[in-house]
Amino acid sequence: MVGTVESRARFHIIITLPAYTETRTEGRFTRQEDWIAVALIVQKYGGSSVADPDSIKRVARRIIETKNAGNDVAVVVSAMGDTTDDLIDQALSIDSDPPAREMDMLMTAGERISMSLLAMAIHAAGSHAYSFTGSQAGFMTDAQFGAAHIRAVKPDRVRRALDKGSVAIVAGFQGENERGDATTLGRGGSDTSAVALAVALGADVCEIYTDVDGVFTADPRIVPTARRIPVIGYDEILEMSSCGSKVLALRCVEYAQRFKMPLHVRSSFSHRSGTLVVPEGVDPHTLPNL
Repeated sequence: MVGTVESRARFHIIITLPAYTETRTEGRFTRQEDWIAVALIVQKYGGSSVADPDSIKRVARRIIETKNAGNDVAVVVSAMGDTTDDLIDQALSIDSDPPAREMDMLMTAGERISMSLLAMAIHAAGSHAYSFTGSQAGFMTDAQFGAAHIRAVKPDRVRRALDKGSVAIVAGFQGENERGDATTLGRGGSDTSAVALAVALGADVCEIYTDVDGVFTADPRIVPTARRIPVIGYDEILEMSSCGSKVLALRCVEYAQRFKMPLHVRSSFSHRSGTLVVPEGVDPHTLPNL
């Protein structure tokens, strides 16, 4: 079971805070009263989105932009570029049959690097973030090294960071078992981490950032005439995932469908509208950060 929602409810409760815009006029500021709705958004950035320092800085700016729009933001991040493959190659160059436990200890390193660098980039840009490993973020799994399943998410430390007004950054793809050993979630694990965290926090939406502008009828990098699908249901995206679509991992969509968590698939390289994956009966136009 993924952790239960405690303090936030999706779609029907909004928290409003008085906000103001500041305009400098001859050295003075004028206050303009307004009201804004506070949404909680979980964003996931894949390896291509954080492939190098410049990419990480760009992602940091996007996160801050979302935060400055009046949203609480938690982020799940993958390892940089080909880091995971490089770690596997290094392990196999040392031991052709490495112990599964040690492989998982090694494999969690990539996401830890990404989370720390992203937190630094946000700090350098003038905002504040806390980074957390999967275990620090409360991801509890079974003991199946290399393909662990999430048993519970207890994101107390993440919630405290959000309550302080900070961005919370979580290393995807990982957790720990009941013995305290590091575990990894297997293929698509960071997507699954993001959805599970969104459910546990009671987020309004889980945004999955990738290198394409949403879900298409075919891979637009191969088929130039492929059409973007603006809105799609869980069953349709599950069918696409089971047929080999690489936009969303199958387990990620299954989690989202089980807990009715809306997904927003979009590119980290543009501000195009992407694709919304929503439960039946939910108006996609009510979701934040469109």
